[in-house]
Amino acid sequence: MLCFIVNEHSRSGKGAKIWKEAEAVLKKKNIAYESYVTQYEGHAFSLAHDICECGADDIQLVVVGGDGTANEVINGMTHFEKVRFGVIPTGSGNDLARGLGIMGTPTEVIGHILNCREDYVMDLGQVSWNGCEKPRLFAISAGAGLDAVVCKKALKSKVKDALNKLHLGKLTYLFLTVQSLFTMQTTDAAAVFDGKGQKNHKKMIFAAAMNFRAEGGGVPMAPGADAQDGKLSVCMAWGIPKWRTFLCLPLLVTANHLRIRGFEVTNCKEYDLKLKTPMVLHADGEYCGDVTEMHFQCLPKKLHVMW
Repeated sequence: MLCFIVNEHSRSGKGAKIWKEAEAVLKKKNIAYESYVTQYEGHAFSLAHDICECGADDIQLVVVGGDGTANEVINGMTHFEKVRFGVIPTGSGNDLARGLGIMGTPTEVIGHILNCREDYVMDLGQVSWNGCEKPRLFAISAGAGLDAVVCKKALKSKVKDALNKLHLGKLTYLFLTVQSLFTMQTTDAAAVFDGKGQKNHKKMIFAAAMNFRAEGGGVPMAPGADAQDGKLSVCMAWGIPKWRTFLCLPLLVTANHLRIRGFEVTNCKEYDLKLKTPMVLHADGEYCGDVTEMHFQCLPKKLHVMW
């Protein structure tokens, strides 16, 4: 059973065009499929849930959309052992596709998915927080602080819309990072990795639990992260003056930030974070809330990806 969940209105403006090209391949090859076009925020979640609950034993579920749509679908999925997941990226960041090594034209990507014989079996992350009704799964990253503030702003940013029209959507995250860095408030944090002791961090800027190495349109927060190692790579920054953090941004985008005092990456299976004052929390760029307590954990070998 081959199903496509399509976001034709991705903010990159490329969704409908890319789906049209991919669908042409399916029709040319006379491949049976079902397609569902999202109509509103959260629709991809319910579509994925209904597809996974249909009773079929072998479901191929392909997302045609950006990282946000992919996150909705993954959170809507059930019976993961019966589902093979795929993605045809149409967003501006496309960090999931980048992490998986998905490249090429829509025709090439759909061809690769259709011809896949051995899945890439990857970990997922899960985050819960004080007051949440249900934990949220993530494929790329989840975290609090600067990166989460940037993600929240990007969801409604007119700058992003303008840059997308110029095919420069990735620059949105850099612009918003610089803007947010000097306006956001830091806070004191207490972190516990794998239940062993507590590390206190003054003036935390961000904490990003990474499954893949990069987020925010390709920023390598955790250069050594591996989505198949059964661990999250938590990148934290704290106690660094904002002017110095700004000067360190070129090191961050070139994966050289870990040589700077105040940046640290810790690999762990689970991670607890408590903040003195609330910070924005995101999962795969999607806003979760302004929170003070979070629990992150790795779910090993959870998702079977056709690629």
